[in-house]
Amino acid sequence: MKEYPLTDLLITGTEINYLSICPTKLWYFAKGITMEQESEWVDLGKFIHEQRYASEEKEVLVGSIKIDFIRRGDTIEVHEVKLGKSMEKAHEMQALYYLYYLKKLGINAKAVLHYPKLNETKEIVLDGREEEIEWAIKEVERIKSLPSPPRPVKSKKCKKCAYYELCWV
Repeated sequence: MKEYPLTDLLITGTEINYLSICPTKLWYFAKGITMEQESEWVDLGKFIHEQRYASEEKEVLVGSIKIDFIRRGDTIEVHEVKLGKSMEKAHEMQALYYLYYLKKLGINAKAVLHYPKLNETKEIVLDGREEEIEWAIKEVERIKSLPSPPRPVKSKKCKKCAYYELCWV
């Protein structure tokens, strides 16, 4: 597996997230076609984030990654707030990418996924999953380099996707 130096990690957590959801969505997003600002689901997620975690410093920028918030204690904790668990694998991959990125900076951390509507959290640790993240990084780079978007695959998550009309109308 290719070892990625920090200077090569120019992809975002959102791109890693979108890879797990839909490569077509990833390609559009990477090309600057951003439809999320029109999404009621994104607006609802931002509202819940703002209300529930009002006292936290939000959107902490570390290089090319933007973390919802960080808590410092005995261990640095990276926190990501998500609306629901239907895309849990994508959320986990995004959190793992953040931990991988921070590890490259010499920072050992853990991640916590927050699902405030469900009143649940999930702790994520990197623990030997570097190869999985390195594969995801390579796949994001491959998809971003394609001259046209990958063919979409219809699934139940398409109906709530901000890119639905680009793919299916």
